[in-house]
Amino acid sequence: MAVAPGRRLGFAEFGDPHGRALLWLHGTPGARRQIPVEARRFAVENGLRLVGIDRPGVGSSNPHQYGSLLDFVTDLEVLVNGLGIDRFSVVGLSGGGPYALAVGRALPDRVVSLGVLGGVAPSVGPDAIGGGLVALGQRLRPMISAGRVPLGLGLGGAVRLARPVASSAIGLYARLSPEGDRQLLGRPEFKAMFLDDLLNGSRKQLSAPILDLLLFTKDWGFRVGDVNVPVRWWHGDDDRIVPVDHGRHMVALLPDATLITQPGESHLAGLGAATEVLETMAALWPSARSARR
Repeated sequence: MAVAPGRRLGFAEFGDPHGRALLWLHGTPGARRQIPVEARRFAVENGLRLVGIDRPGVGSSNPHQYGSLLDFVTDLEVLVNGLGIDRFSVVGLSGGGPYALAVGRALPDRVVSLGVLGGVAPSVGPDAIGGGLVALGQRLRPMISAGRVPLGLGLGGAVRLARPVASSAIGLYARLSPEGDRQLLGRPEFKAMFLDDLLNGSRKQLSAPILDLLLFTKDWGFRVGDVNVPVRWWHGDDDRIVPVDHGRHMVALLPDATLITQPGESHLAGLGAATEVLETMAALWPSARSARR
């Protein structure tokens, strides 16, 4: 869908087109179809309208560098208005977490609830916390910023070259991952989802992870404590990409948030709990309406 002159955001819909809307913001890397099969099935069976959205630089979305995370909300609002969506919940996986929080900060009258799955925390500013993969990105930021176009082209080319061995590559990644992620990636339906997301969502371009990292490693444009919508935060306590301490830190800053710690699980744990996540988000709709009344 066109969101500005010469720019568009790609999206995919699952479930009931007339149901309560939930926007699903993919991880870094990822694309609009990075949604587990059981989440899609739950949406069909429970009358939810599940919308996965490509960020700029992946899938059908044009590459575009936002000035801050809040600038993304302008594009997203054009998208949801075009889809005829008034109020909605948002779920953000990993790198989708900061974007979900930005939407909650900017559109509190439209956002019913937020779900964050192993979400990234700020690495600069008063809300910052050290450690994790983003902290490494902070040190590499000048180099990444200078080379973002060739890096994006290189990543896209690597995905195209990897198509014949993509299944084996995911298997190798699984063997090198913590036990929780290894078990998840060993499930055929999850492996198929990642293959579909990687080979179809990223087959033309893959600059989105670079653009994400450049945004995450600068001031987000808002304070975490100003997100005044209900937040439920899932985090594996064996997450080595975004440490669980980051989740605890963020939940302590948010005025209305609950941390759901997933024992023995790692970075992909939120995807494994997709049905629980959607159930929780759906259950918050009636209470949110009552609170506003």
